[in-house]
Amino acid sequence: QVLELLRGVQRGSEDRKRSLGRLRQALQNEETQQKFVRLDGSIRTLTGLFTSSLADMQLEAARCLHELSHSSNPTVAEACLPVTSYLLTYLSGHSVEFTELCLYTLGNLVVESEAVRKQLLPQGIIPVLASCIQSPHEAVLEGVGYVLSQLLQAKESPMEIIPLVLDSVLPQHMLRLVCSGLKAGLGAAVESAWCLHYIICRHKSNTVLLALGAVPALTSLLLDLASEIQQDTPGGLELLVCPVLRCLSNLLAETGCQVQDERLLIALFLLLECFLQQHPFLVQECLWLLNNLTADDPFLCSALLSLDLLPALLQLLQCSQMASVLVLMVLCNIAEQGPAQCQQLLHQPVLPLLLPILALPDPEAVGQCLELLHLLFLHCPEAAADFTRQAGHQALEQHQSTPELQERAKALLDMVRQ
Repeated sequence: QVLELLRGVQRGSEDRKRSLGRLRQALQNEETQQKFVRLDGSIRTLTGLFTSSLADMQLEAARCLHELSHSSNPTVAEACLPVTSYLLTYLSGHSVEFTELCLYTLGNLVVESEAVRKQLLPQGIIPVLASCIQSPHEAVLEGVGYVLSQLLQAKESPMEIIPLVLDSVLPQHMLRLVCSGLKAGLGAAVESAWCLHYIICRHKSNTVLLALGAVPALTSLLLDLASEIQQDTPGGLELLVCPVLRCLSNLLAETGCQVQDERLLIALFLLLECFLQQHPFLVQECLWLLNNLTADDPFLCSALLSLDLLPALLQLLQCSQMASVLVLMVLCNIAEQGPAQCQQLLHQPVLPLLLPILALPDPEAVGQCLELLHLLFLHCPEAAADFTRQAGHQALEQHQSTPELQERAKALLDMVRQ
């Protein structure tokens, strides 16, 4: 049956377009894809039609190639190697639909095959994508983001792909698309945000992005997104918020940059409030950024207290295991600032909330809790007496036999006794 479909396409009859349509439907099946590429002349025939001067035939052949690119079998992707140069050439194609098809076909092929990626780089895929990302069409921009995100996730990306991307105009255009957010099209913004995330977390030096003003730009974007949700939360907004939070978190963690803008704290808590119920995965993304913002930053630690955001932060202690750890890390950042900040934590009061955490079977949460107690006892010795009155002594004793916690538990018990 697969051979018959190929012969129908090869005959050159008036029904060739119909035969291509039937072939396209058949190629939606994984087994058929593998049988097809093993047939002698199959890819050569498709390539011939793909490069023909008949626009409708060309488009139908492109759809067949797109179906083939969905295969999870690397041999199918590698069978398509002869067509990659044409796919790149046609990215400056005559129609948005055709360009979009070529982009998604390339994106699918690079996922499955290192051989395809290695062929595309010398063929100039990065300069071609740098040209495409300046297209006025949202569908094309989203397709460019898809191809780039697949390339940037490849194992060889840090050494072979990211340097080429950073040497091109792609970063500035990706940042532009991300920061245009909802205005230029959510799909393109989301894809570009993930691309920036893959660059930031897989590249040792992010001087290019810092020079482009990524930190203030992403900060401003989060402020805008938080103001959007106050009016009416647009559908799919969480898809953009997630990679933007990660980009800014990682830039702050890796570069030592500081964002001393208390409006960002308010924006984060608005996002937390908005997404807590329907998209709880975003809670830990917001908290991770909050931790990186407040680490070694007296200004933002004080701002968090003066803006009365502490009660909202403490409510998140019970949200999830990971959220508990991150909330405790933020509380430690505040407590490290000294006695005045510790007093404000104790006024909330924080100590009763820590007792249930000490009873958890989670060494990471308990360890972070012990760290916070150490800071509170160090800066406010009266907190140790309050903790003892609340049965904290017994809560600490149970961790004396836990190898990774016993030293810290013992040190705190000594502080309590003193």
